[in-house]
Amino acid sequence: MPRKARIDSTGALHHVIIRGIEGRKIFKSDFDRTNFLNRLSELIPETKTDCFAWALMSNHARLLLRTGLVPISVFMSRLLTGYAGWFNKKYRRHGQLFQNRYKSILCQEDVYLKELVRYIHLNPLRAGLVSSLGELDKYPWCGHHVLIRSPKETWQNIDYVYGFFPGKKRDARKMRWKFVGKGISLENRPDLTGGGLLRSLGGWTALKESRKAGIRLKGDERILGNSDFVENVLKSSEESFEQKYELKARGFDFDVVKERVAELMGITPEEVTACDKSPQTVRARSLLCFWAHRKPGMSTVEIAGVLNMSQPAISRSSRR
Repeated sequence: MPRKARIDSTGALHHVIIRGIEGRKIFKSDFDRTNFLNRLSELIPETKTDCFAWALMSNHARLLLRTGLVPISVFMSRLLTGYAGWFNKKYRRHGQLFQNRYKSILCQEDVYLKELVRYIHLNPLRAGLVSSLGELDKYPWCGHHVLIRSPKETWQNIDYVYGFFPGKKRDARKMRWKFVGKGISLENRPDLTGGGLLRSLGGWTALKESRKAGIRLKGDERILGNSDFVENVLKSSEESFEQKYELKARGFDFDVVKERVAELMGITPEEVTACDKSPQTVRARSLLCFWAHRKPGMSTVEIAGVLNMSQPAISRSSRR
């Protein structure tokens, strides 16, 4: 059965889970973790992506992200491709580092953001990497310690998280700390690790009660949220798909995009795709990659095949 396409839009909240292939380690040292975080610190401000929570374990990592200027798929491709290449070179290994593609659940922000921040930041404690909340306050490989320190300059959006707690920042910090502490005694939360109707409702009991009451609800395993939220997300996604399909049906393909770019830049279509590093050609090729990805919906892999370039090169070109 083919995998469903990812759902995304500007401002969408995603719980992203990255796992090592066959459960293997993706971080073997603190230096590896630092390299991963450095990549995040560069990508997040550059793409205007919000990061509300993160936790780095040995064989997996979790991120809570809100889509910015680029789709979450492009953001993650740049992050993981770059890190995997560096990791393989450092440890003289070949092949995949991550298990299939990363898991991404689109979440209803007003209902789940506060809960997800707590859940993600408690991962090191649940895994036994720290033994208490006090140790977690100082644990450097989880976003909880950033919220505790509240530095003036950080790529993690701490002010938005504190906005979910009333009062001034000092009071909000105390309330958030107590809120995190209460989460320690709670059982594991499978409802926060995936989408679907069962998880969105909180379990079988709520689902059965809804059915008894004759309430028809919408669910999707890619989305964590109530029925109205799921329906609106799917409708918006379908409209975006239909727009791309309509453009393709009208003949708006790669060649048409190339001709439009050539006309705009005042050069020939052949010059747009030429192996030339002149500033004008580079700009034209970047615009071509951007439009081909956004309008007809071509993947960066497809564009790379047409232009005979690598996929990372296409990603870099499209964001210039």
